[in-house]
Order: sequence, then C-alpha cells, then structure tokens
Amino acid sequence: MKAYKDMSKAELLALKDELEKEYQAFKDRGLKLDMSRGKPSKEQLDLSMGMMDVLHSGAELTCQQGVDCRNYGVLDGIKEAKELLGAISEVDVDKIIIYGNSSLNVMYDTVSRSMTHGVMGNTPWCKLDKVKFLCPVPGYDRHFAITEHFGIEMINIPMTSEGPDMDLVEKYVSEDEAVKGIWCVPKYSNPQGISYSDETVRRFAALKPAAKDFRIYWDNAYSVHHLYDDDQDVVLEILDECEKAGNPDMVYKFTSTSKISFPGSGIAAIATSPANIAEIKKQMTIQTIGHDKVNQLRHVRFFKNLDGVHEHMRKHAAIMRPKFEIVLKTLEDALGGLGIGQWTTPKGGYFISFDSMKGCAKAIVAKAADAGVVMTNAGATFPYGKDPDDSNIRIAPSFPTVDELGIAAQLFVLCVKLVSVEKLLETI
Repeated sequence: MKAYKDMSKAELLALKDELEKEYQAFKDRGLKLDMSRGKPSKEQLDLSMGMMDVLHSGAELTCQQGVDCRNYGVLDGIKEAKELLGAISEVDVDKIIIYGNSSLNVMYDTVSRSMTHGVMGNTPWCKLDKVKFLCPVPGYDRHFAITEHFGIEMINIPMTSEGPDMDLVEKYVSEDEAVKGIWCVPKYSNPQGISYSDETVRRFAALKPAAKDFRIYWDNAYSVHHLYDDDQDVVLEILDECEKAGNPDMVYKFTSTSKISFPGSGIAAIATSPANIAEIKKQMTIQTIGHDKVNQLRHVRFFKNLDGVHEHMRKHAAIMRPKFEIVLKTLEDALGGLGIGQWTTPKGGYFISFDSMKGCAKAIVAKAADAGVVMTNAGATFPYGKDPDDSNIRIAPSFPTVDELGIAAQLFVLCVKLVSVEKLLETI
C-alpha cells in the first residue's frame, strides 16, 4: 500500500470521496456499540456464577480465625482472603489489608488520608503550598481524576517500551520535595499493555526522594490477566526490590478481583510494608469495623487458591484473546504501511493503545460516535483530559461480541483513514 503522505492532492481527494461513501454506508446501518470502557462481557461474568452457590443458608460461615463472618470483627480481612489476595499480589499475609469491593476506592482513600493527616508523621498535604504527582502517559484516566479532584498538580511522564521514562522520574523525585507520588500500572499497563522491565522496577526501588513522604502508587490491576498461556509478561515484585534497596516503605501496591470475579462485587486489597500497614489500620479503626467478610469468604471458597485463580483466568483469556486478535488483525490489514497510525500488541490486560497522526484523535473518536460506535474520549489517557498531540486513542475490546467487534474495528479504521486524509489535505 502507498503511504498517505506520498499521495498527490488528486489522489487524496479521490480517496476522500471513496472513504466518505463507505462512511455514510456505516452511518446508514444505525449501529449502537459501546467500546468506551474496559468492561467484562456477559460471557466473562457468567464464568463466576458458581460463586453464587458456594455459600448457602446451611453453609459454615466461620473463618480460620474462628470469627463468624456474618458478624463484626477482623478489621484487615479474614486470613484466608489475605492468603488468596496475597498470592495474587505476590506478598505475605502480614503485608496486606483486605478492603471492600474496589481498589479505586482504596487509592482514593490513600490519597485522601495523605491530604488530611499526612504520611508517617509528615505534614498533611493540604497544609503544603504545592503537591505534585508524576503521571506516566498515556495512562489510566481514573488515576488522574483522583489527583485532579484533590487539586494535586500532575506532571506528564512519557512511557517507553520498558515503562515510564526513568531518567525523568529520577530527576523529578530527587530534586522536587513537592513530588509526593507517581501512578503506575506495572503489568499490561492501561492503555498500552506495556509491562515494566526488571531495570525499571529496580530503578523505582532505588529512588532517592527529596520528599520523605513520597510513595509509589503501584496499581497491580492486571497481574493475572494474560491472553496467552505460553507467552506471559513477568514483573519483578516491587516490595521485595524496595526492601533490598533500603526503601521498604516507599510503595503502596493495589489489587482487586474486579475483572476476575464480578466488577463492583469483588474484593480489593493494599499490600505495603508493616510500618505502612500499621499506620493505615489506625485510620481504618475509625472508618470501619470491618469490610464484607461474607464476600471475602465467598471468593476464597470459589477460587480456593492461586491455582484456582489462574485456571479461572484461562477461561477469561479464551474469551478475550479472539477479541484482541480481530482488532489487531483489522488494524494491520487496513492500516499497515499507510503511515497514519501505530498501535501496541499487548500480551494481556484490557486495552490496545492506538496513536493516530497528530491532531486527529478527537476527530476520529467523534466520527466513530456519529456512526454508532462509542469509544473512550480522546485525551482521557492524559491528565486533565489534554493529550498535547491529540493522537492517543484507547481501544477497549472486552465488552462487545466478536461479531460486533469486527464491525466496530472496520468502522474505526475507516474513521482513521478519513480523518487522516482530511488532515493531510489541510497541509497541501
């Protein structure tokens, strides 16, 4: 195929006319497809329906500690839930607290506590003139929404194929005491599907922060979300590396079963050092008498152990894999060699990251929406919703059926072509 930039004005105009006819045909179909968020499909949710049967009116509801899970008690989670989520998080039970149904809620609480009460005796952030967070981009919009909500200044850190640009991270963290944290999705990152290299993890662990209360917000959202059994990314365990580097308290590691069992009805956890655990529990004793132990027990009875989780996730992968593959094949077949876009090929997680020509992302997403396919807003993968290049688009293949996804992908590449031609014609 001839690259679009090598086409003459006459060729581009002829192509534009052809593409507009194809686009109108899509609009006439009256599509209504939603690819806006990384929601599991009904088929994936059905995989966990057995969880509804493991507890019943005659079931034994006493946990290993001898506490009746229907009653008050066990502030930091029942032991068997700590063992299960600890195994998923690759930490021991003394380094984990089980929360409610949402890791996002745990992250919000952690930032909020730092704002109002400080971190380990340091000045509460709300009393400081300036608080800053580093934000690897493109990244997770809900992370950025939390820090924006609290008025924290966000600084873009470009992602590389091995993780965040660590030269920049080290510079900001070591030189600016106002930098209090960094958002990280270390495995199958949202949206690029990048996993941090060993060197990146070790450089994180060896950071020398100017701020004593600097913390790495390590969102382990996709730790077991592989697409392939025989080709999986492995990320070094950050808490171990921090201990080796003499920075045992520097990381908050978050995880949940939201895309393992039922989103909104799963269990979430934070893994961190014993010193951080002790401080968090002081606040928790005021906030709650304990989270939902019945749901914790339900998850343990259903999954049993880490092997059970891995077997369950193989079923998820069998559903997700063809969806990723049809999108990637459509991108390659339709756009390969045209020079108007590039994309990631992740081995796991929930997203594919697409970069259009500069200045085209918003127009592409708008055209797709006009023809009936709703995508994540262009710019959402950057702090304040502002992509400086207007080029990144997050593709979320999980929710539609394979057939719907095939149609949506065809429309998407058509929109990419049409907007790219229009952009090139502006420059001629």
